[in-house]
Amino acid sequence: MAELKTKQHDGDVLSFIKSFANTEQKQEDSLKLIEIMEKLSGFPPKMWGTSMIGFGSYHYKSDRSTQEGDWLLIGFSPRKAAISLYVFSGSPEHEYLLDDLGKFKRGKACLYINKLSDINQEVLEKLILETIDFYSQRYEIHTS
Repeated sequence: MAELKTKQHDGDVLSFIKSFANTEQKQEDSLKLIEIMEKLSGFPPKMWGTSMIGFGSYHYKSDRSTQEGDWLLIGFSPRKAAISLYVFSGSPEHEYLLDDLGKFKRGKACLYINKLSDINQEVLEKLILETIDFYSQRYEIHTS
């Protein structure tokens, strides 16, 4: 079984944002996302891999393969092209949560936004809470 390359570590989240977020707007949005995600999850921000900030984690086992590992409960990355939001389960029953979110692009289980003001923050908060609930019902959630 291949080991996951993206793991949680003790890197400094604020230093990462200052050095990695390539615009002042992305830095401000990153700090606001930390505030929102920490408040809703109850978990402090932690670095995952080289460019992701996560809040809480869970251990999963794939139904389709022998893959298993730890993954962030919710999180984001202030990437150069867009901010990647890891706040969506990708589950069909959660599709309706995207209806009023605003301007975004979608990956399999993540969303891409240019800036936080492009989306409805109340809808984002509901999406985050639903995602936390979804994973909490399926996995044991860890604080670190």
